[in-house]
Amino acid sequence: MADYDDELVAAFSRHQSRLKRYLAGRTRSHHDAEDLAQEAWIKLARNGAAALAAPVPYLMRVARTLAVDHSRGQKHRLTQREIDDLISVPDQRPGPDREVEDRDQVRCLRRVIDELPERQRRMLVAARLEQRRHVDIAREFGVSVRTVEMEIRKAIDYCSSRLETLNRA
Repeated sequence: MADYDDELVAAFSRHQSRLKRYLAGRTRSHHDAEDLAQEAWIKLARNGAAALAAPVPYLMRVARTLAVDHSRGQKHRLTQREIDDLISVPDQRPGPDREVEDRDQVRCLRRVIDELPERQRRMLVAARLEQRRHVDIAREFGVSVRTVEMEIRKAIDYCSSRLETLNRA
């Protein structure tokens, strides 16, 4: 039994540098080549009986298979640069000053909407906030779809104009 293990160790030792060069060329990483060489040794030692007749070709076949498997696995992994790019994505959320400004704009818009004539305000809210169809709004108010569209357009124009005036002040 000791002779059997000694032959495998000797074969591995003699060809270890060749094996690592081969694996480094396939993986483009000396670290991965070291790991795969160790894995090849484990497979050689576990299947010693099968490898004993021709340990070097067996070892190289195992290494080739490990390199192919490693390459397939790498296709699904992110590179260090891709990871760095993902980590360095700037935060798109508005800052506290922008949030305060936006809340002020919403309060201002509510006041402007309250200035609208009742029918325009209700049609605008139904269409823009409640996401209701114009045909349903027209039916509710007993008017044509075209009338609903015109009233909503007037309301939007008024709100835009009024907000511009208020923001300039």
